[in-house]
Amino acid sequence: MSESRPIVIGSGPIVIEGAYVATVDAARTEHTTGHVVVHGNRITAVGAGPAPDVEGAEVIDGRGCLLTPGLVNTHHHLYQWITRGLAADSTLFEWLQTLYPVWAGIDEDSVRTAATGGLAWLAKHGCTLTTDHHYVVPRDGGDVFAAEIDAARVVGLRFHPTRGSMDLGRSSGGLPPDSVVETLDGALTGTADAIARWHDDSPDSMLRIGVAPCSPFSVTTELLRESAALARESGVLLHTHLAETLDEEQFCLDRFGCTPVEYMREVGWLGDDVWFAHAVHLDDAAVETMASTGTGAAHCPTSNARLGAGIARAADLHAAGVRLGLGVDGAASNEACSMIEEARHATLFARARGGPDAMSVRTALELATIGGARVLGRDGDLGSIEPGKLADLALWRVDALGHAGITDPVAALVLGATPPLERLFVDGRVVVESGRTVTVDEESVAREVARAHDALVAGAG
Repeated sequence: MSESRPIVIGSGPIVIEGAYVATVDAARTEHTTGHVVVHGNRITAVGAGPAPDVEGAEVIDGRGCLLTPGLVNTHHHLYQWITRGLAADSTLFEWLQTLYPVWAGIDEDSVRTAATGGLAWLAKHGCTLTTDHHYVVPRDGGDVFAAEIDAARVVGLRFHPTRGSMDLGRSSGGLPPDSVVETLDGALTGTADAIARWHDDSPDSMLRIGVAPCSPFSVTTELLRESAALARESGVLLHTHLAETLDEEQFCLDRFGCTPVEYMREVGWLGDDVWFAHAVHLDDAAVETMASTGTGAAHCPTSNARLGAGIARAADLHAAGVRLGLGVDGAASNEACSMIEEARHATLFARARGGPDAMSVRTALELATIGGARVLGRDGDLGSIEPGKLADLALWRVDALGHAGITDPVAALVLGATPPLERLFVDGRVVVESGRTVTVDEESVAREVARAHDALVAGAG
């Protein structure tokens, strides 16, 4: 991997003024011409009009820009960045069966390359906090989990990786080949080690670990139960794929005699420390169960459409009070991996299903920011632009050809083409400036991603 560039850190306070500020606070306060003041890694002032004089501050001219909270990605598979474009016209199960043999060849070097590329791309599209669900752990692949954590440190994003696992191979009735699954004890030991080594629960944390057995069709009931116990003993969150496809629902009915959400209740996987990826195929009872137990969901509209999985009941989940965020899902089932595209698709798909008032552009922005922060338990410090919160901010330029003249800047962001980023701040540090990720050499990363892709695909052939 090429040598990284140092993260740009201001020498003093930062003032952004003249921008349209969408705070996404509880009152959905917006300032047509507003200001934000940052000291260190915290926001200290937000308001309309010019900023107060701040001695020694770097003043950023926000005219022609929209300032939003940084976007929060609640579901991803970063290692897949080097396996994009394969099985492009397949169902989920067909796609997985094609890609499992390819993924079996990953190692810590290829994962570091993939994660660096994927994280830099997320940053260029306004994401300041991302999860990752890494569930392929080859026996001779080295420390793949440490590799993606190192990549997040280099790129400079706030990171909530979840240590995934699979222990139900094809010979035992699962979907993945036996070559890519772990033993029950191996999965639990690896997960406990990841929590002990890296989890940081401080309010300013840049790194928190979650526990994430992969899915009902790739893990045993024992692993689900033991993982829940481990997570709760350790005070960390639980995550898994659920109700993504009708094939999965049929698998649960045939194997467990119940629906996916009913199965999660049986194994102790409901609560405010749990969030499910996808949650597409839910009946009214399942929606109510998730709402009443505080269970969250990562809505992944682009991946669900790409794989033909269906359209989640996002508007119904939101209306029921389910903690709901957005996720790009894996790069191999969403080659774009843009959180703004997820907000757009969430809006459009909800309206296609429920009419023009099913989801507003501001609700979509809420899901991409404070909604995701709630899912990850970070809404006390992240997800909105308010004094005292962490300075994770996205400054979007909306005065160029693609957006000039659009009456509503929030509609420009959600419904228009993705605007260029003037600045992206993570923890008060600049990660993107004038549309370029400044913490890495983008051209070098692109070359390394291409080499890693070619080597991995050739090795699987």
